[in-house]
Amino acid sequence: TTNNVTELIFVGLFQDPEVQRVCFVVFLLMYLATVVGNGLIVLTVNVSKSLHSPMYFFLSYLSLVEITYSSTVVPKFITDLLTKIKTISLEGCVAQIFFFHFFGVTEILLLVVMAYDRYVAICRPLHYMNIMSRQLCHILVAGSWLGGFFHSIIQILITIQLPFCGPNVIDHYFCDLQPLFKLACTDTFVEGVIVLTNSGLIALCSFLILVSSYIVILFNLRNHSAEGRRKALSTCASHIMVVLLFFGPAIFLYMRPSSTFTEDKLVAVFYTVVTPMLNPIIYTLRNAEVKNAMRKLWSKKNSGME
Repeated sequence: TTNNVTELIFVGLFQDPEVQRVCFVVFLLMYLATVVGNGLIVLTVNVSKSLHSPMYFFLSYLSLVEITYSSTVVPKFITDLLTKIKTISLEGCVAQIFFFHFFGVTEILLLVVMAYDRYVAICRPLHYMNIMSRQLCHILVAGSWLGGFFHSIIQILITIQLPFCGPNVIDHYFCDLQPLFKLACTDTFVEGVIVLTNSGLIALCSFLILVSSYIVILFNLRNHSAEGRRKALSTCASHIMVVLLFFGPAIFLYMRPSSTFTEDKLVAVFYTVVTPMLNPIIYTLRNAEVKNAMRKLWSKKNSGME
């Protein structure tokens, strides 16, 4: 394949320099909130004695993935807001697609793992400690990372075979498969179907598993005491909110014919910038144990400083 194109140019999100400067400040603050918020969760779970159950073990990995997922797109995107011509090398573009899909699918699989954990806790409470052993927790997390890795490798192997010889302007603010495929100087229909199926099947199956597992959980809650029901509902509500925030935009994007890229780009802002920032907020504000652990951490840090 002949690749005359070595460098690609992003159209970006907005064209107006003023708007871009405002976006720079807003998105920078959101990105910092994402890193700090999720970083705090990782730290708190790993330091606190009280948060050693599997649920928090998975939560700390989810937060770690949120940081890496957001970091594949956002730092480049916000620095580009201040530059006139936004460029990226073809290799850089492929790397961005790889990591974005890698962390994105890892996150989806972790959400499935977390749903399974809640299912066992609520539907098989007496066997919980036996089933969710330390070993199984490590296997499930490793499996999520491996799943993301294999998904991403497939997407990349298909992409690097395409020739890029002509136009080099990407109508987006980061590299994703569909906008990049539009630039290939060959018909990408088959490749497009393969990568969409690869992404779509994982997302769809995971979403169906998630929805059905939470339905089963809610049915099972009828047999619990009022107090147990309240606690379980509160935890599940956090999980369900995060699942909807993650899948809502994705379903919107992939389940319709590709129309204008403008709305695609705005939806993409939602799941690259907004959702990773909201996750720690949702999980901590709704969870007394995490809040208490954070308070303890904070008071320990302050008393240590005095």
